[in-house]
Amino acid sequence: MDESTPTNVSYRLSRSAGGLWERLQVYWQKKWFRIASYAVGGLLVGYLLLWAVLLRNLPNAEALVEYQSPLPTVVRDVNGEPFHSYARERRVQLEYADFPPMLIRAYLSAEDKNFFSHGGIDYIGIIVAVFDNLTSSGRSRGASTITQQVAKNLLLTNEYSYTRKIKEAILAYRIENALNKQQILSLYMNEIALGRQAFGVEAAARPILAKVQMRLNCTKWPFLATLPKAPERYSRAEHERAAIARRNWILGEMVSNGWVPQAQADAAKAMPLGLIPRQGQQFQNEGGYFAEEVRRQLIEQFGETAEKGPYSVYAGGLWVRSSMNPEYQEWTSKALRDGLLRYHGGRGWSKPIATIPMDDGKWQSRLASSNIGIGYSNWRIAVAIRKRGGGAEIGFADGDTGMLNAAPAALKAGDVIAVAPLGGRNYQLRTVPEVGGGMVVQNPVNGRVLAMQGGFDSRISSFNRATQAQRQPGSTIKPFVYSTALESGMTPASIIVDGPYCVWQGASLGQKCFRNFSGGGAGPQTMRWGWSNRAT
Repeated sequence: MDESTPTNVSYRLSRSAGGLWERLQVYWQKKWFRIASYAVGGLLVGYLLLWAVLLRNLPNAEALVEYQSPLPTVVRDVNGEPFHSYARERRVQLEYADFPPMLIRAYLSAEDKNFFSHGGIDYIGIIVAVFDNLTSSGRSRGASTITQQVAKNLLLTNEYSYTRKIKEAILAYRIENALNKQQILSLYMNEIALGRQAFGVEAAARPILAKVQMRLNCTKWPFLATLPKAPERYSRAEHERAAIARRNWILGEMVSNGWVPQAQADAAKAMPLGLIPRQGQQFQNEGGYFAEEVRRQLIEQFGETAEKGPYSVYAGGLWVRSSMNPEYQEWTSKALRDGLLRYHGGRGWSKPIATIPMDDGKWQSRLASSNIGIGYSNWRIAVAIRKRGGGAEIGFADGDTGMLNAAPAALKAGDVIAVAPLGGRNYQLRTVPEVGGGMVVQNPVNGRVLAMQGGFDSRISSFNRATQAQRQPGSTIKPFVYSTALESGMTPASIIVDGPYCVWQGASLGQKCFRNFSGGGAGPQTMRWGWSNRAT
């Protein structure tokens, strides 16, 4: 080794701080780079906040592709004719081709005239709605498109907030990508709430105008288009003037859009709305107890609501064929009611069927919503409005009034009673028997129940005395006893003692004896003799 080479030399490796970090430091000195960095960071933070607040729990718009509306269950009799339905809402589903073009134009004029041209969001309308909400103390008029309304009605809640409006806009954009315009409009016109528990234009046309929408004309379709704005207000006769003003405005919009001639619009404006009072069920009120028993069995098997499965009673749209014979049911109802009235005899009126408040004068709506009815002879359900002399003024669910002759002293305003017409506006009080009863008509060969009546009327008392009442079996137990005896080896010639039969039940209960109602007995007899003399 060279003596000149130092022996105490040490080496150290070091990394340079240059490279990417040095270049970033250089760029950071420039103002434009700092502004760009802040902007990118702000966008990232903003997106994370948007995702956390809005997007994280946003419903999936693709679910509307397979959306199934909750439809009622319809029960049919033995002949295949519908006689009852189970529904909490009125709904009828139609395809897009089933909606008349003029009806579609009326709705577009009222709600979203640019529906077929925008992408789900009306940006100008949103700006106007926000400005209106900031400058007014009440609820703003809004500018939601039909697509946004579909998002709100089917995927969101009715909460009024900026957050929901932003969610509406996002979902509207996604819905437009998932469905075509015809599918979106069909969802809207089938699901929109239009008052009187009706959802969709077909379901609303029947209880409000007493017609299906395809049988309406151009004077009625604009009125249906008024309902989304204020369904419960515009569907009531007391707000008819406001509904007419809204309808006429829609007709004017249709003229402006070139969808209807001015002369036709003027003629439609001169026509009345044609509202009808609140209607009851679309089926005759026959077989109420039978239908309720069917409902209980269906709920036990399929569930009550959509959460229980796709075939639930109130959402699955089931088609149920029952064994109810309408002719037998009518005879059964009449036979039981006649028997109860005969048993009741000449007993006088004792108490009302029910009582409703009368302080605010809204007796008609309260009586109609009580769903109390009676299907016997020509009887009607009425409410006492006020006493007048020896009688009383009475009112009915359809708004008619009359006079009750010879009202009892205990009758007071608000009492719900049964009456029968005497002629003109005069009625006579009728008494619903306090005693109840049940009757079942059954085919003994196959066991099918052909008719069932569990009381005087299911709309007065829902308690079914044919299936729910606890009673002693009586002689109906005897066929089961004799069948068990035959299965156990006894024959018709076997000897059985017709006399008291006593059982020792222990020191605390003592002896229990069973004997004939008459108290006597025929002594030892054959089983055949028992069939012919004691089996009934």
